[in-house]
Amino acid sequence: MDFETIRKLKERCTLRSDIIKEFLAEFLGTFVLILFGCGSVAQTVLSRETQGEKLTIHFGFTLGVMLAVYMAGGVSAQFLGAFLGSGAVFCLYYDAFTDFSGGNLTVTGDNATAGIFASYPRENLSLFNGFIDQVIGAGALVLCILAIVDKRNIGAPRGMEPLVIGLSIMAIAVSMSLNCGYPINPARDLGPRLFTAMAGWGKEVFSAGGGWWWVPVVGPMVGGVVGAVIYYLMIELHHPEPEKNFEDDSSMKDKYEMNAIN
Repeated sequence: MDFETIRKLKERCTLRSDIIKEFLAEFLGTFVLILFGCGSVAQTVLSRETQGEKLTIHFGFTLGVMLAVYMAGGVSAQFLGAFLGSGAVFCLYYDAFTDFSGGNLTVTGDNATAGIFASYPRENLSLFNGFIDQVIGAGALVLCILAIVDKRNIGAPRGMEPLVIGLSIMAIAVSMSLNCGYPINPARDLGPRLFTAMAGWGKEVFSAGGGWWWVPVVGPMVGGVVGAVIYYLMIELHHPEPEKNFEDDSSMKDKYEMNAIN
C-alpha cells in the first residue's frame, strides 16, 4: 500500500464533526475510568479482600481518573462509557460473581455485589447527610481542578495536570469515603447503576437506601457549581490584571521619526 493510498484512507476515516470527536474521546476515557475503578472494587470484594483492600480501591480509581484524563484530554459521552465499562468488568469477573454469591445477584446483605458498580450509603446514613456529602466532595474536586489548571495561579506543570487531578481524587478517597464512597460524578454512578438494573440485580438498585440513587446524581452537580463559584469569588476574581505594554510618547515619537526617514 503506497503513501497516497494511506493518505486517502486516513482522510476518509478522519471525523469532521467536533461533537463526535468529543463523544469518542470522553467515551473511551470514562470506559477506562470504570474499568480500572470498578475492576479494583470487584477484585477486592469477590476475593473477599484476599487480593485487595480499601486502599487498592482508592488506587484503582485514582489511576483510572489519571489515565482517563490523559486519554480524553478534556474533551462528553461519559454515561455510555460508564455503562459499557461496567459491562466489561462484569464479563471479566463473571465466574467470580457466580462463585461469590451462588449465582444470586443481590443489592444488600453479606453477599451483595451491586456496590461494586454504584454507590450505596452506609447503614443509618440519611439522604440529607448523603446529599451534603456529595456536594462537599464534588465541590472539593472542582476547587482542586480549577486551581490545577489556573495558569494565573501556581497551577500544575504542563502535561502533569492529569496526575495531580488523580492525586486530588486520592485525597478525597482517603478523607471522604466513609458515608457512601466517593461517586462525585453523576455519569460515573448512574451509568453503572442502570447496567446493574438490566444485568440481573433488578429494580432494587433504585429503591435501596431509601431511594438513594438520585443523591450521587444531583449532589455532584450542585457541588460542582458551588465549588466553581467559591473558586471564582475567592481566588480567580482577585488575580491581578495582566500588565499592558503601553509605549510612552518618546518611543512612539522615535518610531515615527524613523518611519519618516525611511
